[in-house]
Amino acid sequence: MEETHVVTVFLRNGTDVLLFRRSEDVGSYTGRWGAVAGHAEGDPDGQARVEIREETGIDPGTAVHLARAGEPFVVADAARGTRWVVHPYLFDCDTRDVTPNYETADYEWVPPTAIRERETVPDLWTSYDRVRPSIASVRDDATHGSAYLSVRACEVLRDDAAAGADYDALLGTARDLLAARESMAAVVNRVNRVVAETGERSADAILTSACETIDDALDADDGAAAAAAVELRDASLLTLSRSGTAFDALVGADPSRVVVAESRTGREGVDTAERLAAEGLDVTLTTDAAAASLVGDVDAVLVGADTVLRDGSVVNKVGTRAAALAAAEADVPVYAVCARDKVAPEADPDDPALEDAPASALYDGDAPLDVANPLFDVTPASLVTGVVTENGVLDASAVADVAAELRALRDWR
Repeated sequence: MEETHVVTVFLRNGTDVLLFRRSEDVGSYTGRWGAVAGHAEGDPDGQARVEIREETGIDPGTAVHLARAGEPFVVADAARGTRWVVHPYLFDCDTRDVTPNYETADYEWVPPTAIRERETVPDLWTSYDRVRPSIASVRDDATHGSAYLSVRACEVLRDDAAAGADYDALLGTARDLLAARESMAAVVNRVNRVVAETGERSADAILTSACETIDDALDADDGAAAAAAVELRDASLLTLSRSGTAFDALVGADPSRVVVAESRTGREGVDTAERLAAEGLDVTLTTDAAAASLVGDVDAVLVGADTVLRDGSVVNKVGTRAAALAAAEADVPVYAVCARDKVAPEADPDDPALEDAPASALYDGDAPLDVANPLFDVTPASLVTGVVTENGVLDASAVADVAAELRALRDWR
């Protein structure tokens, strides 16, 4: 058989992926559904981006971000005499505006589970399976915020259920997801909700509940961002780290100026600054250490939250507490923006579980020294003006009420 290397590229917006129905002008699998695809001899990584531009009109340099590259696999098509070597990719995409080329008869943004319900090019689900969210990808992601990861965790349950996992296996997956990011309340609460609100003990019920939880989560995150944008309209702001909800709030607020701390050691604040600048905002990028000296020049601090503890304290990327202390000294208000699902009903405010970044990210030398490289810190409720959620601004007392509501979701365990 002739061997041909190809790329299969899934573009994901929210939780939907882009599928194309192949036109009569293509040489293979006419009329079947597929993803962005093309021959990829020599440089699959580069060709994936070339095909995105050619088949969608989307700029791969600005509007898409690589989420995962999967292990290649072989599809043997005896009828065609071709041995396809498929290189699968998944990119997060900032837009749904697509300009297809002649290879496409139709296109749709659909939940990935729709792949299993359509006539597709060979082994399209296998391609998706190689790059879809997994327990490991949720556990090991050190770049994205907890709102993003909570949705990805629910997708793991959705996709496992769609692929035929039974109910007991899905419960095991849910427990593994809880253990993977036990310090992220949004992951814990939303995984709990998928199982707790099924109504019956079946894989189909898990699939339905996961889809509903994902939709509700996206609406809640959007609602929180919109509420924060109204609260801080036209203000000058300081932020740090990478929170999707905070980013949307910043863009919506149309601030007069945004100061962004770089957020070591991952420096994801640099990416945030670039994306805000691409939205046309007036952006100043600075170091974490300098943020304290610049906070007096802004109207407010706005950050995301990986977790809100039941006493109103905020767990976020390290550097948040220092910025809040400096803001208090300068009489500048501090807001955290997040959905209510980020309230942790179980975490002990006096001893929260905090993740550390790898020691090697800070120091990889040979000197006999210890390394403290915390990934998160805790900003006390006394330093937080308010937590902005889809239901408006919550003070510490209101946070405690939300914690009590969310505590019931853990009973399935």
